[in-house]
Amino acid sequence: MDAKGRAFLPAVFRKILQAGGEERLVLRKDVFQPCLVLYPESVWNEQMDALRQRLNRWNKQHQQVFRQFVSEVELLTLDGNGRFLVPKRYLRMADIDQDVKFVGMGDTIEIWSCQQAEQHQMNPEEFGEALEELMAVEEEAANIGK
Repeated sequence: MDAKGRAFLPAVFRKILQAGGEERLVLRKDVFQPCLVLYPESVWNEQMDALRQRLNRWNKQHQQVFRQFVSEVELLTLDGNGRFLVPKRYLRMADIDQDVKFVGMGDTIEIWSCQQAEQHQMNPEEFGEALEELMAVEEEAANIGK
């Protein structure tokens, strides 16, 4: 991040976005983790459609959830140098100072404070056990269908 709160999106992500014809990004604080999430606009629109399908317009809590989810977003565009401005309130939400880590998460990009990213990683043993359990469940499900 520079002094003005601009971040440089790594070239690998810029190339993928350009190849997909994505010009705008949607930024929001992650629902569960202390990081920010960048959604390509098309992915954001898909997420909004999926969320709307699960919500009942006449349910007060559903409307509150939807309102909160969509009200905490910022529409961004990259400048000619691949930078985008992160509003200060988002920097505070994710406890980001200057050094950031970008993590590709399939169809979104997470932005972490380097310090927060390290704190929220599993230790190698926990990670191995969780992955083993997850893959065993998936393999069992695949074998049931045979």
